[in-house]
Amino acid sequence: MPTYIALLRAINLGATRKFPKDAIIAATAAAGGTDVATYINTGNVRVTLPQRSRAKAESVLEAAYRADRGFEVITIAVTTDELTEIAADAADLAAESGRAGMQYVSVCKHRPSAALAREIEAAAEVYDGERVAVRGRAIHLLLDQRDSYHQARLGNTWLEKRVGPATNRNRTVITTLAERWGR
Repeated sequence: MPTYIALLRAINLGATRKFPKDAIIAATAAAGGTDVATYINTGNVRVTLPQRSRAKAESVLEAAYRADRGFEVITIAVTTDELTEIAADAADLAAESGRAGMQYVSVCKHRPSAALAREIEAAAEVYDGERVAVRGRAIHLLLDQRDSYHQARLGNTWLEKRVGPATNRNRTVITTLAERWGR
């Protein structure tokens, strides 16, 4: 059975979208998941599921979370190998960029086409202080300023209008997840 890292989008951000870690673990187990673990309270879940298809695993988890919480929880799953690759790409991009600011990774439900990836990367040329690099289903945002994510024009909201559902984590979280759960 495959092990996935499920990244839950937009939980624990406000009063109406609470999903405590214990409830995540219980709902994931109710969906047939085993070896369930979470990391911090932002929706990072390691789970082994019988579903061999990533899309089916996401669908099963989303249904379980909706049943438990009463609201939709977009779930984006990656394999342990994908997670390791995303973290390695993040490290490589940080090293080559020479930027002192923050780096965020938006993991998309669907891989953008080559044409869309080029369009996304080209958009960053318009915005001073922001660089975007597309690597598979991961879109890396590198910022010149450490505290500028909320002012970033190329953040997750901008990306989702182009690529559909995505969820982001900062590079520190991606690196930690890969160290804990990657290959």
